[in-house]
Amino acid sequence: MFIRISMYNFTFSPASSIIITNARAAPISDRNGVPKLMKYFEKHPMLLLAVGILGLSMSAVLVRYSDAPSAVTAAFRMFWTVLLMSPMFLFSSRYRKELSGVSRKTFLLCIASGICLALHFIIWFDSLKYTSVASATAIVCTEVVWVSLGYCLVLKGKLQPKAVLAIAVTLAGSVLIAWSDSGSGGGHLHGDILALFAAVAVAVYTLIGRAARAAISTTVYTYLVYVAAAAALAAIALLQGYSLAGYGRNAVVTGFLLALFSTILGHSICSWCLKYISPAFVSASKLCEPVIAAVLAFFLFQEVPKIAQIAGGAVIIGGVLFYSRIEHNQP
Repeated sequence: MFIRISMYNFTFSPASSIIITNARAAPISDRNGVPKLMKYFEKHPMLLLAVGILGLSMSAVLVRYSDAPSAVTAAFRMFWTVLLMSPMFLFSSRYRKELSGVSRKTFLLCIASGICLALHFIIWFDSLKYTSVASATAIVCTEVVWVSLGYCLVLKGKLQPKAVLAIAVTLAGSVLIAWSDSGSGGGHLHGDILALFAAVAVAVYTLIGRAARAAISTTVYTYLVYVAAAAALAAIALLQGYSLAGYGRNAVVTGFLLALFSTILGHSICSWCLKYISPAFVSASKLCEPVIAAVLAFFLFQEVPKIAQIAGGAVIIGGVLFYSRIEHNQP
């Protein structure tokens, strides 16, 4: 789907939300009406994938710059994301029709998924206040492990012996990071535990999404989940005694940058790349996120990871990569 809104062109991927494809007032098109810039990226999708991975990696760094509480920062991120996605439903009768026809069961699943996503953001953002960017991003990558365990325990799925080994390796990496941080003081271990709970929360979000997306398109599902997450985050912030105003431009701008870079230019671009690059390669590329985030934290916050942290992160990435290959090779 392709929509012209003001000077921007937005492409809405069936597997995600929004991808900004061309930010020029008068796009140059070839004889078939396809913007040349987009056609170039279709021939060189690795360039866009690199942008997507960089966008994902910026999340932890941007959160560190926010002066607002975690719930407020996350709420602003979701508010901006919903605002940027809303034109799709204003200008597309197809999505408006699908949105109005969502069943009560699916609607409730989307709300539950949104609440889990909200909890993931709050817990993970809080973890970054205690532990290093390198530790938090590496541990949250264990999401795939918890999705697998949930698939077995709740959905009665089965795991191959190799998959169990991959999960054990990944958890061993988390333990190694926790052991390294336990002697650092300053609540590092507490931050590691929060990051682990954040991984569990996003895994539950993923499992609920699997059920909800059986009845509606991913685009409508994503929009409903983000609206629910924004509402849940606002409610949680108010229940915690925080105001949604009074934090200055810092929190608002940080929320916008998180929505733009980490959600739209991160998750959405990675989803778009699935059309041109194998899912296994895209999944493996996402494992660069902890590495890039750690490098950014080194230059911006002077965070120097310990040898054990580096080793633990490498073990986690290796375990997740091993598991991804097992999943890819399954018949």
